[in-house]
Amino acid sequence: MGLRDLTLYHFLEHNARIFGSKPAVLTSDRSLTHGQFLDRVDQLASGLLKLGIARGDRICILAQNSPEYLELYGACAKIGAVAYPINWRLTAEEVQQVVTLADPQMMTVGIVHLPQLEGLDLSGLRIRAIVGAGSADGFMSFSDLYEPPSGESVEVGSDEPFVIISTAAVAGVPRGAVLTHANLITAGYQIIPVLGLTSKDRHLAALPLFHITGLGLSLAMTQVGGANVVLETFDPAMGSNLIDEYDVTLMADFPPVLSMLLDAREATGAQWKSLRWVLGLDAPDVIQRLYTETDARFWTGFGQSETSGVVTLMPVEEKPGATGKPLPAARVRCVDELGEEVPTGEPGEIAVQGPLVFSGYWRDPDATDYAFRDGWHHTGDIGKFDGDGYLYYVGRKPEKDLIKSGGENVYPEEVERVIRELPQVAAVSVIGVPDPKWGEAVKAVVELEPGESLTADEIIEAVAGRIASFKKPRHVDFVEELPRGPGGEIDREAVKAAHG
Repeated sequence: MGLRDLTLYHFLEHNARIFGSKPAVLTSDRSLTHGQFLDRVDQLASGLLKLGIARGDRICILAQNSPEYLELYGACAKIGAVAYPINWRLTAEEVQQVVTLADPQMMTVGIVHLPQLEGLDLSGLRIRAIVGAGSADGFMSFSDLYEPPSGESVEVGSDEPFVIISTAAVAGVPRGAVLTHANLITAGYQIIPVLGLTSKDRHLAALPLFHITGLGLSLAMTQVGGANVVLETFDPAMGSNLIDEYDVTLMADFPPVLSMLLDAREATGAQWKSLRWVLGLDAPDVIQRLYTETDARFWTGFGQSETSGVVTLMPVEEKPGATGKPLPAARVRCVDELGEEVPTGEPGEIAVQGPLVFSGYWRDPDATDYAFRDGWHHTGDIGKFDGDGYLYYVGRKPEKDLIKSGGENVYPEEVERVIRELPQVAAVSVIGVPDPKWGEAVKAVVELEPGESLTADEIIEAVAGRIASFKKPRHVDFVEELPRGPGGEIDREAVKAAHG
């Protein structure tokens, strides 16, 4: 670490010195103090170095939330390795695509996810480890990675990569947004004073640690010396009870997480007297239910993986419909196709500057250059500012159209590619439609070849067999002919107008 460098590992050392005997990580049956957590991270880092993991090496993680997941993040921070988490809901084919892109030296796999690796080409992996009870040929137990610290140190800089988060999918392969230590430290320092977080706070880590929201709030809690209460699998009753048991003050939400937890709270009689903040997105009726049944407040904002999390944030009742004003470390504006800022009240692409902006897409310089044109990060989202400086989200640019279902990004082209491969299909357009449980649901509008037939269930099953189940259509409409533009391309906006 150089004279002016600060890495995420620094906070683990700081917490062990200042809050050593206070809890750092809690689960339904385990507890680690800050001192114990640092010891575990140091031992894991020592084991990784002994096995030859070097600064810059990628470590893929395909696992549910756990203390070990957080310890691996900590070990990567110490030795300069780069964590590359994988969405455990992906199919084997999709996991292979991510692994091929990541080119990792090591993979850590939860025991329940071993079937997703069957038949994959993992020949480039030198180290394979299993989290959880069980064994498999060619895999070592994650617990065997821990070694007594050797005293070996690695110089890691603030601007070095820490994690690569999968984001926009291109040709079916998710791009990887490379986030540095400095990116995530700045992100934490933005939300800590806005919310007033302290070492007394506790975060319910219910969202997956492969998501920027789940990871970002966990790291912010580490920065203030608080505790992360890890929900290892999403069990609403257990999550609801953990809020009471450990006096959780903060949690994140994407549909239907909050509604399921509120249902469990009602069923179990949990009180939630400690809960103060819920951050994320949800339907107005769910947010109103939170306000009616608890003293917690719902905060919303705008952000993405490429901006290390949110760049705007506010209590939802402050300006209904808005996402908040830009936070101090982010310059945010809305621009036209020429990169010029649009007038107040007019929609334009949201562009961001500042230390929150990621360092680029992993091994994709063309996509990086395009996103960073004109010296701003172009998010692909459309927004507008009002006269008071509040940002409103309008939608996605056509080139980056996506569907947000239960907090997961579904890119229409991914789903369309699978459906187009069915021989009975002449053309397809995939759109998002409102859904009371998931926020948005996937809908496929299908044009069949003359004389061919398919059922909605057959299309849904075909998609579910190829890509993650959260990407499969929940609705299918059949049409004689899809609307097309002058060049013969499918007019997605016309499809939305007719079927959305």
